[in-house]
Amino acid sequence: MQAIRLARPRISLRRLATTASASATHAPAAPSPAASVIPLSNVEAQWENMSKSDQLTVHRQLEELQKKDWKSLSIDEKKAAYYVAFGPHGPRAPVSPPGEGLKVFIGTMGLIGIAGLVYMGARSLAPPPPKTITREWEEASNERAREQKMNPISGITSEGYSGKGFVTQK
Repeated sequence: MQAIRLARPRISLRRLATTASASATHAPAAPSPAASVIPLSNVEAQWENMSKSDQLTVHRQLEELQKKDWKSLSIDEKKAAYYVAFGPHGPRAPVSPPGEGLKVFIGTMGLIGIAGLVYMGARSLAPPPPKTITREWEEASNERAREQKMNPISGITSEGYSGKGFVTQK
């Protein structure tokens, strides 16, 4: 992912701003609405309703303000600079709307419930377990192994054997 980002050509806003200002010096001096100063108070509320050119103007205006001493900036200018740089717009826009987490949780619990019902339905339709799994059958298998002297070196008929043998049921 980093290699893709590094390989992608970037145009910085400063170069874009200098290009725009250089083209503006060659153009006739006509006042444009995009070049006007936009108030920075409450930029958070206005940002989504601004046109792209107004957003670029605010960004340029904030770039110029940030070149000054930060102690001389007003609170509104600092808030606007932070919002434009790190606000929830563009690539930082929320992917899912508020309240989406509850819908995902309810959907997940519903799917888990459906899976449980399918499991219980399959268990109810399954045949009963074989009779060789019962504890009585396994104990009888131990007695039969002793009668036949099965595995006399290390198995159930060896001297001092203390294991369970074939019994696995509790």
